Amino acid sequence: MLLEKINSPQDLKKLTIEELILLTKEIRERIVDVVSRTGGHLASSLGSVEIITALHYCLSTPVDKIIFDVGHQSYAHKIITGRNKDFDTLRQYNGISGFPSRSESAFDVFTTGHSSTAVSLCLGLACARDNLTPDKYFKVAALIGDGSLSGGLCFEGLNNAGHLKKDMLVILNTNEMSIAPNVGALSTYINKIISLPIYNRFRNNLDNYVRSRLPKESRVLKLANKFEEGLKGLFVPGIFFEELGFRYFGPLDGHDLNRLIPTLKNILNLKGPVLLHVITKKGRGYLPAEKDPVRFHGAVPFEKDTGQPLDNKIAALPTYTEVFSNKLCKLALENKKIVAITAAMCEGTGLDKFRGAYPERFFDVGIAEGHALTFAAGIARAGLKPVVAIYSTFLQRAYDQVIECVALQDLGVVIAIDRAGIVGGDGATHQGIFDIAFLRNVPNLIVLAPKNAQELELMLEWAVSQDKPVVIRYPKAFTPLSHSLSSKIDLGRAEVLKEGRDFLLIALGSMVAPCQEAVESLRGDGIKGALINARFVKPLDINLIKDWAGKTKFVFTAEEGILEGGFGSAVAEAIDKPAIKIGLPSEFIPAGKREILLEKYGLTAKAIIEKIKSVII
Repeated sequence: MLLEKINSPQDLKKLTIEELILLTKEIRERIVDVVSRTGGHLASSLGSVEIITALHYCLSTPVDKIIFDVGHQSYAHKIITGRNKDFDTLRQYNGISGFPSRSESAFDVFTTGHSSTAVSLCLGLACARDNLTPDKYFKVAALIGDGSLSGGLCFEGLNNAGHLKKDMLVILNTNEMSIAPNVGALSTYINKIISLPIYNRFRNNLDNYVRSRLPKESRVLKLANKFEEGLKGLFVPGIFFEELGFRYFGPLDGHDLNRLIPTLKNILNLKGPVLLHVITKKGRGYLPAEKDPVRFHGAVPFEKDTGQPLDNKIAALPTYTEVFSNKLCKLALENKKIVAITAAMCEGTGLDKFRGAYPERFFDVGIAEGHALTFAAGIARAGLKPVVAIYSTFLQRAYDQVIECVALQDLGVVIAIDRAGIVGGDGATHQGIFDIAFLRNVPNLIVLAPKNAQELELMLEWAVSQDKPVVIRYPKAFTPLSHSLSSKIDLGRAEVLKEGRDFLLIALGSMVAPCQEAVESLRGDGIKGALINARFVKPLDINLIKDWAGKTKFVFTAEEGILEGGFGSAVAEAIDKPAIKIGLPSEFIPAGKREILLEKYGLTAKAIIEKIKSVII
C-alpha cells in the first residue's frame, strides 16, 4: 500500500501523479474505515482528499502554511502529515482531534472549528511575513468552502485581502453544500448574472436540442447538465472575485489531480491575492455519503457496507433536541406568530421538523450567527415571536448582537441554546461551557435551564409567552427519567426537591439528575441534605436560596459550565457565606465521549457524593 510509505508531505513528492491518484483512493478507504468506528465529519473530508493532497504536493509544508476554514474537512491532511498511525483514535479522549490543532502538529497552523475565519487568518500571516520576516518568505493558502461565504467574516477578510494585495492563495471549494444546502444573497447574485443573453441562448439551445430529445437518465443529458453548471461558474464567480481584487482561476474539477497540480504550481508563484475555484462532490468515493451528505456531515458510527448506523435501537428516552423540536411545532400550531431561525444548523438543532410543518415561518440565514440574532430582533420588534435555535459554541459568535440588538432593546426573542455543556467528540472548539458566564451579566436577559423533558416543554411554553428576551440552555444528551412532575414556571422561581439540614445543594439544569441521585444515596449514609432545582440562572430565586442557606452550614452548587463567573458565582454573590462550587474549570475541554468527560471533571453522582463527604465529614 502506498499509504504505508507516507509519513510526511515530503513523501508525496516521490510519487508520480498516477501513484498520487492511487494514494487518494487509499486515503479515502482509511477515512471511511476509521469514521465508521469513531464517527466524525465524513462527507466533507472525502470531498477534499485531492485538493489537500495537491496542496501538500505543491507546497513545502510546514514552512508554507495551509489554513483550513472550520477544519472538519482536514482528515486527509492529518493522514498525510504523519498522523495515520494514530488516526484510529480520531475524536476519542486522548486521541487526535477531529479538527486542526496546534498542540497536535506543526502542520496545524491554527486550532480551528468555526467557519469563515481562514481568509482573515491567512491574510494576517501574509502581512506578518512581509512586514516582519521578509527574508524568510513562505507561501500561505486558505481552503474555504462555499458555506464559508455565508459568513460575514469571510467577506471582511476577502475585502481586506483585495485591498492589501499580499501574496496569498484562497481555494474556494464549492459543492453546493456546507452542512445542508446553502442559502444567501450569493445565490441571488448568481441567478442575476446567469440571466445574461449569452447564457440563456446556450440554455435554450440545450433545452431545444438535447433535453427535449433525450430520456432523463441519458448519460449525454447528464453531461450537458454538468456543462451548464460549469458555464455558470465561468460567468459568475470570476466577476465577483475579480471585483474584490483577486485574480480568479477556475472552476476546476477538484478531484482531477492531473489538472490541479499543474495549476497550483503555476498560480502559487503569482503575486498578489489569487483565488482558485474548485468543484468537488461531498462524500466522494463512498456511495452512502454521496447520496446523503447531510447525514454524513457529522456521522455516528456506521456499518461500512451499508452506511447504516450501528445502533439502530430506538432510544427509551428522547434527546433534549427532540423534545424542543416537538414542543416548538405544537406551540407554533397554536401561535401563528412563532417563527424559527437557524444559522445553517437546521437538522442539528431539530428545526428540520419545524421547517417541514411551517416552511413560511422558518428561516435559515446561513453561517451567520450575528445576523441571525439581529434578524430575530427585527422580527420581534415588528410583533412576531422569533425562536433562535443555536449551539452554545456558535452563540459566542453573536455576543455583541445578543447585548446590543436583543437585550438592550428588551425584545421578546427566545434563544434556545443547544449543546450547552460538554458535547463530546468535536472537542475544544465546540464544548458549550461558556454561555452561563457570558450571559448572566447581560441586563434584561432571562436565563433558564431545564432538569428534564417536561421542564423543557414548560420553559419553552413560558418563554414564548413573554415579551422579554429569554434564553433556555440544554445539553446534547438524552433527557433523564422524571422523578416527579414539574411545577409551572414563574419568573425567577426555583423549586425545592428535597429538604434536609446537613447541607444545601443547588443544582442547575443537566446537573439536577446526578444531584438527585447523590442526595438520595447520601441519605442512606445518614446524611440528609436539601436539594434545590434552580431553574433560573437569571434572575435567581434569591429569597429561597438565602432562606435555605441559613438553615445549614454547607452550601454547594452544581452546573455544567465554567465556574469562573458562572452559576455558582451568582449564588455565592447572593448569600452571605461561601459556596462550594461544582462545575468545570476555566480551560478548554478536550474531545471525548460525554460520559468520560463528565466523570473526568467530577460531574457524576459518584463524584458529587465524594465532594460533599470530603467537605462535611
